[in-house]
Amino acid sequence: MKSILIKDTTKEEREEIIRQSLDCGGGGCENCSSCWLGGGSPWDMYQDYIDGKKEIREINMEYNARFLR
Repeated sequence: MKSILIKDTTKEEREEIIRQSLDCGGGGCENCSSCWLGGGSPWDMYQDYIDGKKEIREINMEYNARFLR
């Protein structure tokens, strides 16, 4: 498996990584429910990763921290 770290990917590769990870087996966001559960748009959520500002791990940790109190 190829690295998904920012240092090892281009912006185009990061966009494809997010696109593939959100595919949900060809169903798209149809059954995700992330938006109405407070996750908001997954594209907005991972924009900092696509732009090379934050790793996926950092974004996920920040998101999860909202629920761990």
